[in-house]
Amino acid sequence: MKKTHTKAFANLIASILLLCIEGWALFQTYGFKVVKKATVQPAAFPQIMCVGMIIFTVILLIQSIIKLISMNEDDPLAEPAASINFIKNKGVLAGLFVILLCVLFVAFFDSLGYVVVGMLLCGIIMWLIGKRNIVELLLVSILVPLGMWLVFYKMLSVNIPMGVLQPLRDLVDMIHF
Repeated sequence: MKKTHTKAFANLIASILLLCIEGWALFQTYGFKVVKKATVQPAAFPQIMCVGMIIFTVILLIQSIIKLISMNEDDPLAEPAASINFIKNKGVLAGLFVILLCVLFVAFFDSLGYVVVGMLLCGIIMWLIGKRNIVELLLVSILVPLGMWLVFYKMLSVNIPMGVLQPLRDLVDMIHF
């Protein structure tokens, strides 16, 4: 049994790569603009998410190291790791497509605004996971980003870019909660 061909080794490599990505993401949040007189800053939620992901990834890293050191032949993680064939594995292709969608989400975040790109992303991902009820798909993909924006903007005073829906923000500003 070669330890470098096991699931435990695959977990070790994945956790190291994830720590690099998560560390970079956390570092990027420190460049967010500070909003004066806001109790919750725009960077707060992404920083909490990054720290949470880092904690769980460190746990996976430690488990992988311990498992590689004390691995037995009958251990489930001693089984050979599955090969990832990007062409044949639909799950991997879907995962890569979602990563591409997230990159596009970030690219169009300022110009189109959170609500529009959130609606598109939510709708596409719902379609990918098999939700084909058009009414449900439209309601969820419209109401969830809109509701989240409303909570963050009105209740938490977080100024999220609205892009092309700036008139909606102006309308909401006229309504006093």
